[in-house]
Amino acid sequence: MSFTLAIVGRPNVGKSTLFNRLVGKRLALVDDQPGVTRDLREGDARLGDLRFVVIDSAGLELAEDDSLQGRMRRLTERAVEEADVCLFLIDARMGVTPADEIFADILRRKNAHVILAANKAEGSAGDAGALEAWSLGLGEPLRISAEHGEGLDDLYTVLKPLADEFAERNAANIPEVDVEIEEGSEEEGVYQAPTKLKPLQLAVIGRPNAGKSTLINKILGEDRLLTGPEAGITRDAISVTTEFMGTPMRIWDTAGMRKRGKINDKLEKLSVADGLRAVRFAEVVVVLLDVNIPFETQDLRIADFAETEGRAVVVAANKWDLEEDKPEKLKELREAFERLLPQLKGAPLVTVSAKTGKGLDRLHNAIMKAHQVWNRRISTAKLNQWLSAMTEAHPPPAPGGRRIKLRYMTQAKTRPPGFVIMATHTDKIPESYGRYLVNGLRNDFDMPGTPIRIYFRDQGNKNPYKDRKKSIPSRLKKHVDARKHEARKGKPGSKSED
Repeated sequence: MSFTLAIVGRPNVGKSTLFNRLVGKRLALVDDQPGVTRDLREGDARLGDLRFVVIDSAGLELAEDDSLQGRMRRLTERAVEEADVCLFLIDARMGVTPADEIFADILRRKNAHVILAANKAEGSAGDAGALEAWSLGLGEPLRISAEHGEGLDDLYTVLKPLADEFAERNAANIPEVDVEIEEGSEEEGVYQAPTKLKPLQLAVIGRPNAGKSTLINKILGEDRLLTGPEAGITRDAISVTTEFMGTPMRIWDTAGMRKRGKINDKLEKLSVADGLRAVRFAEVVVVLLDVNIPFETQDLRIADFAETEGRAVVVAANKWDLEEDKPEKLKELREAFERLLPQLKGAPLVTVSAKTGKGLDRLHNAIMKAHQVWNRRISTAKLNQWLSAMTEAHPPPAPGGRRIKLRYMTQAKTRPPGFVIMATHTDKIPESYGRYLVNGLRNDFDMPGTPIRIYFRDQGNKNPYKDRKKSIPSRLKKHVDARKHEARKGKPGSKSED
């Protein structure tokens, strides 16, 4: 990625529509009502042969107080300062407004590279607005239509020379999952710690107002994400790149997820779907609970979804600073966790305070432990020794009097760990026996919490040596050849069956 492009402008001028057009996916929420986007959102954009990071921002408002609009404006101004190039959108059909003139003056002071574009300029309806845009003093305005994809070739022409001025940057990669292990590989894998080129991908999910954005701001050490007492401020899945206690991470903040029956607003339905997509971009998922109302039905569904997607899970109980009887509450949380989420047996449960920052060291250690386990590789020799001991301690059942035999085991995948067991009558193996083996792997190979997949493959009664040619020892080969020669000649005393 060569540079960062921030798209700014008044509400409802088409910033998110253009963002989706550039990234080639409907990642940002789009609606006719203004003010849908409230946070900063990053995406990997493509325009011809250009590859860059594009930032969708909240609509610029005139408010400067601590209201929601005022905080949104300060967030957008920070994006303008950090971006390499700023694309200022106006609505060509409405023309230049007083607010546009104020924001144009702000952009001239804050960013050296500003591109002016008149959006919604398709047809003759936008002619007057596009000409009026000259008055903003930001150079020649580009006439584009984000909805129909018109004018993007002109945008490419302007961006191409700017791309050569900036140093190359490495975009955060989509994490590798279900990584297959080469057949015959016997070495146990060495854990590869996250780097700036490949940061650890972390998603923070939970119900509305659990404190997800506040927690991430505390990790970042700055108010990068919009927060406040209002539930549901975060609507998009927002990603930020940082170092958390020395570990490079890309952290996804997601919209709060409520029960489906309570979601009536169209935007909230899109937000929840957006949050679920963020889980698929993650390697480790932090399920953030409100300690006052932990483990509600929706919390359990969120954690189960992360496990089903094969992501390592860490459960964090927030607002711990407000709890009075901490030992008793912690005991209650652990008991409820083991009872309600048996599929995540052993997953780390940590207590934090997003407001004060207490417990962040425990959270970091739990995340790193979960990531290491998620990447774990076990040698085939150890697995088969373990399988033999497990089957001796608790043999598989014998449905219809026919004993199930588990012959051989190897690890086929990591991220998350996946194992293949060659067996007979695999269709008769009960789920309970599979859980027995999974729990054994967790305990004996120190793999708490991470999803573990076991695949049974039916070997039947095939003899693995059936098609293999018999080898004759060299000291007997000469004698055998002589006997065969005698048999062909039919000499007395020879036997053809030799």
